[in-house]
Amino acid sequence: MVNIKQFMEVSQYRITEGSNFGWPCFGDRAYSISAWNGDTDGWSLNITFDTLTQEVYIVESCDYKRERAYRLVNPHYKDAYFDYAREHNSHYMNQAWDGINYTDLEVDEDWLEKSRKIVADEDYDHKVSLPLELSDEELFQLMKMAHERDVTLNQLVEEILWLAVKQAEKTAA
Repeated sequence: MVNIKQFMEVSQYRITEGSNFGWPCFGDRAYSISAWNGDTDGWSLNITFDTLTQEVYIVESCDYKRERAYRLVNPHYKDAYFDYAREHNSHYMNQAWDGINYTDLEVDEDWLEKSRKIVADEDYDHKVSLPLELSDEELFQLMKMAHERDVTLNQLVEEILWLAVKQAEKTAA
C-alpha cells in the first residue's frame, strides 16, 4: 500500500487541510489530510491513515482538468469500507465530485504514476493496471503465443482479459 512518505512526495509536501475521517470503518484513529493546488481546474490528493500506526487506509487523486478521479483502498480494509457505505446507503461512495466517479485502482505504482502526472499537469495513461500472478510455465506459454501472433506480451494479456470480460458480461446477461 502507498505510504505517507510516498503521498507527501507526490503532493510535493503541500498540505492544505486535515480532519478526522468521518466514517468509523477504519477505527477511531483514522485521520485524513488533503493537498490541493488551489486551482479549480487543477488537482487534489487525499490520504486517510491511522494516527498511531501510520497504516494507510485509502489514497485518492482528483484531476479536475481532465475530470478523472482515482482511488486506492488498502486491501485489508476494502470490505470494511465498502460494507459501511452499503449499510448506510451511501450512494455517493463512488462519487469523487459532481458527476465524476472514482476509478478504483489495484496497483500502488498505478496510483503513484497517475498522481505524479496529475500534479505535474502531464497527460497520462488512464487505463487501470491489474496485478497478475503467473507461474513460469504459464508465462512461457503466453510469451510463445504472443510471439506467434507477432504482438507484445502486454497486448496479448490485454486481449485475453478483454475477452474474459466480454464473456463474463454475456454470462451475467
